[in-house]
Amino acid sequence: MTKLGEYLIVKSVNKSEVARKTGLSKPRLSELTLNPSAKLRADELYLIALAIDVNPGDLLEALYGGLKNNKKK
Repeated sequence: MTKLGEYLIVKSVNKSEVARKTGLSKPRLSELTLNPSAKLRADELYLIALAIDVNPGDLLEALYGGLKNNKKK
């Protein structure tokens, strides 16, 4: 399960409805929610956020807010 998959479960989101609203295929949405190696594109994140009525920035923060920069100063 991916962070997106967990997020959609917590929000009680119907993936079929998201697929319909976004135009993403059901297999692609399943890949994004189940396969940790799947890469979520920015346009997909934006469309999913709109489909579930959340701010795209909030969804981005929820999914990737824990990332840290590895650059050394």
